[in-house]
Amino acid sequence: MNPVAAADGFFRHLDAAKWGDIGQATIDTLLMLGGSLPLTLLIGLPLGVLLFLTGSPQLHRKPVLYGALALVVNLLRSVPFIILMIVLIPITLWMMGTSLGVRGAIVPLVIGAAPFYARLVETALREVDRGVIEASQAMGATTWQLVTRVLLPEARPGLIAGATVTVIALIGFTAMGGAIGSGGLGDLAFRDGYQRSHTDVALVTVVLLLVLVQVLQMLGDWLVTRYTRK
Repeated sequence: MNPVAAADGFFRHLDAAKWGDIGQATIDTLLMLGGSLPLTLLIGLPLGVLLFLTGSPQLHRKPVLYGALALVVNLLRSVPFIILMIVLIPITLWMMGTSLGVRGAIVPLVIGAAPFYARLVETALREVDRGVIEASQAMGATTWQLVTRVLLPEARPGLIAGATVTVIALIGFTAMGGAIGSGGLGDLAFRDGYQRSHTDVALVTVVLLLVLVQVLQMLGDWLVTRYTRK
């Protein structure tokens, strides 16, 4: 069999219209990331700091509050994302007016990823040198000063690494959300690649997701290296 003919036969579904669909799906995926990542970091960062402060015997240890926060975070992290999207449909409809497409995906993406990032923030803060914390406390630093001038700057490489892991997890969430109509590359792969058995379309979407993950991982690694103190 002619290899060129075989290749043409395999990619027979990739006409101009389909490439347009792939381009739109890529844009939708980027829009979902752009809409959910800032909110995820905005919620996950203070939540992670609060987990650290209330769980640290050196600072403001509050076992009851820490236990309650940890329980909520663990519960949200343990629910599979597709199930979480389904459970959150009433809330998504109330907040966004729709549970489909890019707008419908933002709320479950944030609720699913923010607790994940909060745990990574807590872990990064736990790695800060205890001597630095004690020295700051000895000099009379307030909790706000300790967090903003000591903990966050010292933990910055870990926070960036955690954000990188989180954005890659978000890409996976957007792909899974395609099964219930969230749009993006996951939706296209499910509708065309699975339901219509267009393997060539599914292959292209997978390659695009892999490229997106690799680019973001390289960017995150560069930022970690850039801000790591020698």
